[in-house]
Amino acid sequence: MHDARIDALARQLVRYSTALKKGEKVLIDLFDVPDSIGIALIREARAKGALPFIRIHQSRLTREMLSGAEEAQYSVLTKHLLAEMKDMDAYIAIRGGNNIAENSDVPAERMKLAMKHMRPVLDHRVKKTKWCVLRWPSASMAQQAGMSTEAFEDFYFKVCLLDYKALVPAMNALKKLMDKTDQVHIKGPGTDLRFSIKDIPALTSGGNYNVPDGEVFTSPVRDSVEGVIQYNAPTIYQGIPFDSIRLEFSKGRIVKAEAGAKTKELNKILDSDEGARYIGEFALGFHPHILEPMRDILFDEKIAGSFHFTPGQAYEDADNGNRSQVHWDMVCIQRPDYGGGEIWFDGKLIRKNGKFLVKALEKLNG
Repeated sequence: MHDARIDALARQLVRYSTALKKGEKVLIDLFDVPDSIGIALIREARAKGALPFIRIHQSRLTREMLSGAEEAQYSVLTKHLLAEMKDMDAYIAIRGGNNIAENSDVPAERMKLAMKHMRPVLDHRVKKTKWCVLRWPSASMAQQAGMSTEAFEDFYFKVCLLDYKALVPAMNALKKLMDKTDQVHIKGPGTDLRFSIKDIPALTSGGNYNVPDGEVFTSPVRDSVEGVIQYNAPTIYQGIPFDSIRLEFSKGRIVKAEAGAKTKELNKILDSDEGARYIGEFALGFHPHILEPMRDILFDEKIAGSFHFTPGQAYEDADNGNRSQVHWDMVCIQRPDYGGGEIWFDGKLIRKNGKFLVKALEKLNG
């Protein structure tokens, strides 16, 4: 039996997130997902008079390609992918998969090579198209979240079909506040971090680029970060799971990075290039229905009462000049059940224990 929530999600992605118009070309990129969501997106795009194009990927085939990646191979591959992307007005990616660690044994040098070549395709998609990226529910994701498959599917559609428009006024108020802020001070268990966001624009994310969504982001002045941060949400990067990452900063640079038994792997990623040891994004998350981490960043970075502080590439719309092939959203949750914490803007306490204290921001508290 067809699930009507799939049609509702396709409608939201086409009519709200990417706001497709007649004659626009949209690339629908499907990774290990059922035909039903692809069909729903094709039909919805056509209903708006847009022209749908489709790519289908399988994670084990992708892993095999990455495992033997060669310069000559990926230079040709990305040339064609970039040409395709340049023909598109919009991009919608649905990413499934039954094993989040599928690429964990891809040799680091092969992954680095592939990511280097893929960066221009990603940059063009982010800067030149209307885009939206989301995950697709699976039994493995339910397992990550500690939920039954049925319960996780209900959770998934609840968070993805949130009325994002209702959050826009409060998100705009937070953006305005961040735009006029210079000094940020973050305190919490194992965390005492200071940096500037002066003159770097803040941007709102309310279901236009990622689904689920719910954040306002900017980036720190590149060399301004000082202090230490202890992340308390588990993460995964390049197929490798990490827990309890701790970073120390001096003049903006990560000078010490620890992750228990994975410290060597962590530092190898941070040594990918010079920019990987600087921060490219600072964001506050506030999705009211996402409360617990599940090692899936599209969900985890939106956790209510969280912030993420991201080593690597800065977004050019909120640019501090940092460039890297790495963009690794690491999350710290500041609700009382995770130890609490405070965020100060120019000496004023803005959020305590995950709750905004400014009246104009109260709707972001859920």
